[in-house]
Amino acid sequence: MITKAQYEDSRKKLLDAFSRAGIVLTEEEKNNVEVADFGLNELDDIGLELVTYVNTNKVCSKEMLLFAGQICPEHRHPSLEGRDGKEETFRCRAGQVYLYVEGEATVNPKGKVPEKRKDSFTVWHEIVLNPGEQYTLYPNTLHWFQGGPDGAIISEFSTRSMDEADIFTDPDIQRAPVVE
Repeated sequence: MITKAQYEDSRKKLLDAFSRAGIVLTEEEKNNVEVADFGLNELDDIGLELVTYVNTNKVCSKEMLLFAGQICPEHRHPSLEGRDGKEETFRCRAGQVYLYVEGEATVNPKGKVPEKRKDSFTVWHEIVLNPGEQYTLYPNTLHWFQGGPDGAIISEFSTRSMDEADIFTDPDIQRAPVVE
């Protein structure tokens, strides 16, 4: 759970970062910023700030912000209700994103995880995304990502998002944000 002050501070950071990057939001989008702390109340280390533009039965588009070093924790998008899990493409708009997926582990990864949660990060094949670069994740691919030294703005283009069905490696995680 995060406090109203934490929510407002994170929302302001998102709006400022998007403005600097030339990303224009409607008033409705500004009022619907999601701040996800994943139920851990460790927002500086593990969290994600985002705006969902559209999420229909077929497509989804989001704009996400990671603070410097902030992590969206390891998870996958499983099949649900007879539908394949989410396929998503991340496109880095600003900053740098360290994306980790299944595959051969990178010897000296740039990403760093909190010591107390290190057992909840099992995939270490690193893909570094700089502005203009993108990567596509297929359904049920275990992955996590982290903002670089200056944070990151990431556009997500995907099939239908059913975040409530995501399976996280860390059993302490609760996907739905709760604001005090």
